[in-house]
Amino acid sequence: MARTNPFQFVQQVRAEVAKVVWPTRRETGITTVMVMIMATIFAAFFFVVDILIRFSLETILRFAS
Repeated sequence: MARTNPFQFVQQVRAEVAKVVWPTRRETGITTVMVMIMATIFAAFFFVVDILIRFSLETILRFAS
């Protein structure tokens, strides 16, 4: 692997960063809201599943004892 000097490295990094398509402020906002919505939905889902599992185990243990 060929070694490059620091100046060439910085030039290459700047060239690669120039190729990046950065999201707009609106895209970032929409993505943030979507992540928050999905996190809330998953939290509610796992809360319900946890309640159902707890209820099931309590019922099983009540009849077993």
